Amino acid sequence: MRIHKCPICNSYTLKDICPKCGSKTFEAKPPKFSPDDPYGKYRRMMKREEEKASSSLT
Repeated sequence: MRIHKCPICNSYTLKDICPKCGSKTFEAKPPKFSPDDPYGKYRRMMKREEEKASSSLT
């Protein structure tokens, strides 16, 4: 699952269709690398949740 951005209302979502305006979303560009990564904690949490979900399906 990747973060998507709506080109119309500039909101971010994980869905293919924007929940605010209903338009098609596009994958957001990846952030630039930074050793002081302020969002790394959240990406790692999301990755762990995805791994748990995929392992429970198998």
